Amino acid sequence: MAKFTNDDVRSLAKEWGVKFIRLQFTDIFGILKNVAITVEQLEKALEGELMFDGSSIDGFVRIEESDMYLRPDPSTFTIFPWRPREGGVARLICDVYTPDGTPFLGDPRNVLRRAVQEAGEMGYVMNAGPELEFFLFHLDNEGKPTTITQDRAGYFDMAPVDLGENARRDMVLILEQMGFEIEASHHEVGSGQHEIDFKYSDALDIADKIVTFKFVVRTTAQRHGLHATFMPKPIYGMAGSGMHTNQSLVKDGENAFYDPTQPDGLSEECRYYVGGLMKHVKAITAIANPTVNSYKRLVSGFEAPVYIAWSGRNRSPLIRIPAKRGMSTRIELRSPDPACNPYLTLAVCLRAGLDGIKNKILPPEQCNRNIYEMSPAERAQLGIESLPENLKEAVCELEKDQVLRDTLGEHVFDRFIEAKRIEWDRYRIQVHPWETVEYLSKF
Repeated sequence: MAKFTNDDVRSLAKEWGVKFIRLQFTDIFGILKNVAITVEQLEKALEGELMFDGSSIDGFVRIEESDMYLRPDPSTFTIFPWRPREGGVARLICDVYTPDGTPFLGDPRNVLRRAVQEAGEMGYVMNAGPELEFFLFHLDNEGKPTTITQDRAGYFDMAPVDLGENARRDMVLILEQMGFEIEASHHEVGSGQHEIDFKYSDALDIADKIVTFKFVVRTTAQRHGLHATFMPKPIYGMAGSGMHTNQSLVKDGENAFYDPTQPDGLSEECRYYVGGLMKHVKAITAIANPTVNSYKRLVSGFEAPVYIAWSGRNRSPLIRIPAKRGMSTRIELRSPDPACNPYLTLAVCLRAGLDGIKNKILPPEQCNRNIYEMSPAERAQLGIESLPENLKEAVCELEKDQVLRDTLGEHVFDRFIEAKRIEWDRYRIQVHPWETVEYLSKF
């Protein structure tokens, strides 16, 4: 996105006849929140004088400490292309501040800023590139979402088989008008499943783009009479939706992961970064796969990235090294899903990688065999472990990880853990349809 200043925002709002501005931020679970103001209040907003009730936002503050302030980031200013030009609507993503003028420790954007700052102190800039998948479903007669897909298409199919192509085309056009550089869009493996890829950027910009992307996709789908969902596993027996996350570090304008003197072109820093990710990835899973449903995707089969290994040759390990080198050298973490909070996910990935670099944590040897075809005994012999099998296990791993605890900060860490324990307990005590089918007549 363009790096606008406050003066740019003022002039662009006037030039485009903007009447309404949405001030956006996320709660700790990545759910986009919104305060709408008229253009007459823009100056007050740009000065960071707009207050809201933080006690009403999940994971923020208690009612006795509820006053919070929004400070818009002018570089995130964009017009909503689908709204009328007259009385137009624009958007600004905001940082959250406390009344004493300090950044709010519970703001996910602030969590990522702190991680990015640490990387900067070590001389690094993190670049990231996500690959987001989503499903398009029909609505019922009352306008509520179903799990009925709008097509029977498969990987890379196109119209007339791919009935979501028109909706996906509009998504791409709108995203481009909002400053995205779209690299590819296509139908995915599952019926009604799609993927739109956009160009990598620095970590904070990409996190902003991810929340914007999800908002645009869902809004555009609704305009086509469809429901877009980023739920990781909406349909049993069908591939789930992931958010493979490509990561690299830049130092002094060069890709720090690339070393042309090495046979595989990978630097020591790249190996250490991979080592750090592998050391912390069980705890990362609680953040990158934050729902009960996330673990219905992370199961053997469906090429799910559950095995903690890395490779440059195949897609069965958790971490893949794409073939391109030079400035394109990167690692791809395949476990995150699109239900995650991108600010927190990128923050914990970055801090884990930096921990690997600081402590020179070398990963095990690359595994170039198809792990899906190995027996449990073969995986055990090679020391290949698996990701947590459910949300409870992942949260337990997160509780034990001091590096990730420091990354999130006590405020986010405590509230995230508490919320996920409650979510697990609510799931655990429910009687699910599978149980009634399996047991009702049998016993």
